[in-house]
Amino acid sequence: MNSQIIQLKQYCNSLVSYSRRKTRVVDIGGVPMGGDNPIRIQSMTTIDTMDTKGSVEQTIRMVEAGCEYVRITAPSLKEAQNLEVIKKELRSRGYSVPLIADIHFTPNAAELAARIVEKVRVNPGNYADKKRFEEIDYTDSTYQAELDRIRQKFTPLVKICKEYGTAMRIGTNHGSLSDRIMSRYGDTPLGMVESALEFLRICEDLNYYDIVLSMKASNPQVMVQAYRLLVQKLEEENFQPYPLHLGVTEAGDGEDGRIKSSVGIGTLLEDGLGDTIRVSLTEEPEAEVPVAKALADRYVTRKTSYVIPELKNYPIDPFGYSRRHTREVMNIGGHQVPRVVADFSAKEKITAASLFALGYQYSVPLDKWNITDLANDYIFLGDKTIDFEIPGTLGLIYNHATWLSQKNKARSYPFINPKDYLTGVEQSSQLNFIYTQLADLTEAFFEKIKSDTTAVLLIDTYNDHGLAEQRRLFVELINNDCQAPVIIGRAYADLTSDQLQLYAATDLGGLLIDGLGDGVFIAAERCGSDKMINETGFGILQATRTRISKTEYISCPSCGRTLFDLQETTAKIRSRTSHLKGIKIGIMGCIVNGPGEMADADYGYVGSGPGRITLYRGKEVVKKNVPTPQAVDALIDLIREDKNWIEPQALNQ
Repeated sequence: MNSQIIQLKQYCNSLVSYSRRKTRVVDIGGVPMGGDNPIRIQSMTTIDTMDTKGSVEQTIRMVEAGCEYVRITAPSLKEAQNLEVIKKELRSRGYSVPLIADIHFTPNAAELAARIVEKVRVNPGNYADKKRFEEIDYTDSTYQAELDRIRQKFTPLVKICKEYGTAMRIGTNHGSLSDRIMSRYGDTPLGMVESALEFLRICEDLNYYDIVLSMKASNPQVMVQAYRLLVQKLEEENFQPYPLHLGVTEAGDGEDGRIKSSVGIGTLLEDGLGDTIRVSLTEEPEAEVPVAKALADRYVTRKTSYVIPELKNYPIDPFGYSRRHTREVMNIGGHQVPRVVADFSAKEKITAASLFALGYQYSVPLDKWNITDLANDYIFLGDKTIDFEIPGTLGLIYNHATWLSQKNKARSYPFINPKDYLTGVEQSSQLNFIYTQLADLTEAFFEKIKSDTTAVLLIDTYNDHGLAEQRRLFVELINNDCQAPVIIGRAYADLTSDQLQLYAATDLGGLLIDGLGDGVFIAAERCGSDKMINETGFGILQATRTRISKTEYISCPSCGRTLFDLQETTAKIRSRTSHLKGIKIGIMGCIVNGPGEMADADYGYVGSGPGRITLYRGKEVVKKNVPTPQAVDALIDLIREDKNWIEPQALNQ
């Protein structure tokens, strides 16, 4: 346990108070990153790099939206050459934004771009390797020979960057790890970290330090583990404290993309990690900027508003996922999926129609409830009561005094404050929700709660650094061998819908991603519709991979390499397949973001040439060169072939 504490101090400054990791300052075209500089905001153009006018105008829109660095793809020499034209036109219009060349597969393009732009991004998975999904049995000597080959191929770029004062991002992507790394380390966060460190060692051997690092994945859980492990390894092996570029790759669009990005990026920001943010949405790049800015702005004045007791030991593995062991209380805890609790306590009147927003649709002619995949599990009513028959899967939570008059009704449960709980008020024989904050965890509280097989904790916090306080609460539960299930509660007020999604995904998702929590309770006043709040709860569980309730789309954000209209195609595929609960579909604009980036997708739709699509089953190519007009139907035929297709109308029968 003590060795675990040492590791934790290496990956973040503190688990109980907000403290941003101090990193090396890297100057990127006069806009420095790291150190005490603000968390920088960046995005990437989606226009063909050979379209100078379009690239310039899109870059200007991004800058005016608040973008501080602009990345442009350079897949070959001709695009790298055109970066000079784009840069010259931007400068002539008075825009000095630093440009970053995005490189995959083409060292010669990187070497040219490094002489033109302020920063180059290289992917260690494909800069010096080709991915064929082959498993290779290396000896130490043959592996070293591969490292020598990489050094020979990578050294020229490092020397050019050093000569021209060009910064570099060594950006590992979970889905594009080389066959060499996969063969030795597997498809793991450790493999991601080692992939970057191999390149980093070459840079440091050549005394080149203007480096930014990233560990991107489409799975926020993998992404968080990889960044934490990277920081720990940098410290352990005495590397420089390089700044971190944070991002969840292929997050998708709409609320799903925002929630998924916030779970990954926000969790790390809570740990004090991160020096620049890129939110990868399948939308126009300027739409990414306010999302990234909203995430970063929470930490401009972040503080721990009152002292959280320091940790003596930390029983949670930050580098791997293991759900906290709890007892099962009815349908909460144990092996049950996390539950979603809605807050209706402030409503003036609650009718059957009010439940439509929570995934319950009442049919008057049939006199029955239709229960959707996003049907809420419990409603907190406070002192309100209802006078209609509720769906059979729904539970009602009342303040204790009100529950006493409702206790004989089906699926009615009390909400009890800790003081009343300890004095021994009447309880339900089945399920009791106990309001709990960190300060309530006294010896007397533990003595009672540990033996109470009906108790579920509904935790809360008023600390500005609330995730840390609630994490500290979980540590106390674990260290005291308390197996009561926990619903994570957070209260918000007067936020926009976007803000609520981003904040809640960070605050609740950051705990769920570490295996903490058996449900979520978002109490949101004047923050948007009940439907949006309910869907946000389910979206957070989906993004943390703790409860799958809908189809997941791993969709890249588009760039100059894209071979079809990603936004239109994603919308088309979503409209045809969104009812397929639990299936993951990767939608990739080109082969660079193809089979690798959608590493854990069940099906893949990948641009392979102008007007042509390649379809994948997992990582296996199933059909090549499918004409774009027929490609969505071909994808659905493939899903049918695997017997994973359900007719939409069948769901309503």
